[in-house]
Amino acid sequence: MRLIVAATAFSFCLGSAAAFAQRAGTLISAEPVVETPGGSQAWKIAYWTTNADGKRIRVTGMVVAPREAMPSKARDVLAWTHGTLGVATRCAPSLSPLFWTHSPWMAGIPKGYVVVAPDYPGLGSDGVHPYLVGRDTGRSVLDAVRAARSIKGAAAGNRFAVWGESQGGHAALWTGQIARTYAPELKLVGVAAAAPPTDLIQNVRTVPNKTVGALMTAFIGYSWSKHYGAPLSTLGGTQTQGIITRLAQNNCVALEAKPKLLTIAGILTLQSRLKDKDMGTIQPWARLARTNSPATTQFGVPMLIAQNPKDDLVEPSVTV
Repeated sequence: MRLIVAATAFSFCLGSAAAFAQRAGTLISAEPVVETPGGSQAWKIAYWTTNADGKRIRVTGMVVAPREAMPSKARDVLAWTHGTLGVATRCAPSLSPLFWTHSPWMAGIPKGYVVVAPDYPGLGSDGVHPYLVGRDTGRSVLDAVRAARSIKGAAAGNRFAVWGESQGGHAALWTGQIARTYAPELKLVGVAAAAPPTDLIQNVRTVPNKTVGALMTAFIGYSWSKHYGAPLSTLGGTQTQGIITRLAQNNCVALEAKPKLLTIAGILTLQSRLKDKDMGTIQPWARLARTNSPATTQFGVPMLIAQNPKDDLVEPSVTV
């Protein structure tokens, strides 16, 4: 009997330890980056987060900090939420050789900030990327900030602001929306969102550049069909579904790269096939779009929303 009790207690302890090790915000690994811009140091991180269903997910990202003596007090954190890069695993910004090229947040490093740049679930890690899925993305951002605090050399504190553009603006707003309840030990001090999709139904309906909008629709369709089980058959037949899948699986967005001819042909074909489709009137797409449209008020902290009047994806009248 004593052996049985002891074995049961030991098993319980192991289970508890494993659960603690996989707790949301726990750092799994922090690999130092060898080559970084002057005055900075960086780590490629892996950490745990949870999705809206409570499932533990391994995700990745980057943490960048000043390369200087340890400060006398913890550094403030800037969480950078990136824009649309694609929904395939390889589209993660931390995997890109251009990670440092388009990094407006680098201006914060000389000022003493720690920058936390999450990849989001499914980018750089296993699983489906929940594109424009608000709560899952916001949780991964907050858990990245939590994980960064475990890197001794970063000296990251609990005060943070979140800043992002496009998809990242959507992520920033969702991060602000759930911060108090999901990560109450963190202190959010500000939210900045540039060209954020705020009403996903209207954003899809009014996208200024219809060609770019077709690719965004492919990303939404593929991601939500995998993440939620939303049927692609409600958007089109077998050929249309195939185009959506191939565009999503085979393309990452890069400012310097010109799209391949097959990609252009696929986008134009999809644009034509979807011209009479309105996701705002088709279920479950309409319901999911409303569910994932972020709040833009009542965060309790200063908030900035910026909008380019000539943005390709977000119609200014929808934002404001």
